Amino acid sequence: MMNFEKKLPEIAFVKTPSSADTAIIALYDDKKLTKSAALLDKEWDGLLSHHLETSEKFKAETGQMLTVTLPKKAPYVRLVLVGLGSKSKATPDGLEAAGGGLASNLRGAGCTTATFLNADDLKTKSGNPVISLMSGFLLGSYSFDEFKTVEKNKKTSPAKTVEIVATAVKTMEKEFATAKDVVSSIFLTRDLVNAPPNKLYPESFAEIIKKTLTPLGVKVQVFDDKALEKMGMGCLLAVGQASEHLPRLVIMSWEGSGSAKQKSQKPLALVGKGITFDSGGLNVKPFEGMLDMKMDMGGAATVVGTMHALASRKCKVPVVAAVALAENSISDEATRPSDIVTSYSGKTVEVLNTDAEGRLVLADALTYIQKKHDPAFVIDLATLTGAIMVALGVNHCGAFVNDDKLWKNLEKTSHATNEKLWRMPLDSSFRKEMDSEFADIKNIGSGRMGGACTAAAFLSEFIDEGRTWAHLDIAGVAMSKSKPTCPVPFASGFGVKLLNKLVEDHYE
Repeated sequence: MMNFEKKLPEIAFVKTPSSADTAIIALYDDKKLTKSAALLDKEWDGLLSHHLETSEKFKAETGQMLTVTLPKKAPYVRLVLVGLGSKSKATPDGLEAAGGGLASNLRGAGCTTATFLNADDLKTKSGNPVISLMSGFLLGSYSFDEFKTVEKNKKTSPAKTVEIVATAVKTMEKEFATAKDVVSSIFLTRDLVNAPPNKLYPESFAEIIKKTLTPLGVKVQVFDDKALEKMGMGCLLAVGQASEHLPRLVIMSWEGSGSAKQKSQKPLALVGKGITFDSGGLNVKPFEGMLDMKMDMGGAATVVGTMHALASRKCKVPVVAAVALAENSISDEATRPSDIVTSYSGKTVEVLNTDAEGRLVLADALTYIQKKHDPAFVIDLATLTGAIMVALGVNHCGAFVNDDKLWKNLEKTSHATNEKLWRMPLDSSFRKEMDSEFADIKNIGSGRMGGACTAAAFLSEFIDEGRTWAHLDIAGVAMSKSKPTCPVPFASGFGVKLLNKLVEDHYE
């Protein structure tokens, strides 16, 4: 089994620095040295002032860096000046990107240990930017070399230790601990999405969930194919019946750590699509369309990562999650176009396109989570449609939400985390397109137009009347091109920050 416990670089908060090979000093775009930096400048005979005056290109904009080689007698080999941009306009997201850039800078320089010398001087009314900067540093340290042998150590490793010199050590440690837990959870999500499909399939995915979440106090229940058949989960079974790796439904329950009143409230529910590989089934995908399909379990990965984050910080309220795991494969056992299957809800579905399979597995999981747990709300996440990328590109997640209050909470959290959402329409006209001549509903619309909306309309058929629900189509945002906080250009880990903060800010 793959190792999903990544060792993060150590971020240590200290009052007195120990020896290191690199010094870090941050400054805002006025390029004024802070109090402690000015003292160092004096100690180093004006070296910092000299470089700031003579380096015209260095404007101390957010994420901009200037590396200075120090004299032989200096206590460090090099100094990295990190720009934070405008003091009044600095954002957590921009600072995280700067931290990711710092990780890349130190990796390229061969740094193993570093000391951040002026953290105390950077505080603003809205907090200390060093927390966001170091969160970005950790995110930027991500790698995925599980299957490398010859080239595994070719790239320089990220700095192993960064010391933050501060006076309020305990306070900063406590504040950073939560951020570190979220980073670990994002790494878990990224690792799951990046894992190859011959290693991550329904059975192994379920085992990884048990192994990873059970020690944190999450109750994990796994339903195998035989149990699913007895339960009548016809949609989930239909998607996975062609594969030697048969489907699984995994339920994760966190009872909450708060007061008796908090623990007794209705749970919040998360549901994730977990297609561990999507060939398209008998409606087989073209070569180019199949290349990235190991990521079709991105919704399930985000749900698992979110449960990891909630349990790690001892979330006060109960949360229950379901991931429907299947491999959409091809064989003589495969579901055929025009087959009619009976869902767990009892409704019949005409399968006209076997490549519209994600909505099928979600239908059974959504029904189960409502029937068995009666949640306060349901949020599902799925790499559901290519159509959402046509509509919104790859920086915004399409959000289909049937409740204005939930949408307002999601929107606020989206702005706070910079995990961008855009509200999409849930309209009866899209549901009408899903009418079938032969069953209760068909799994594709009448044409290519509005594909993300008709997919959401299909899911709405399996949401109880009056149930608060949001569907997040993460097909565009689950993958990422290389950027400072995501140096491995595939899995982004989108959604973990969003959902963790949504629960923290609005439901605890």
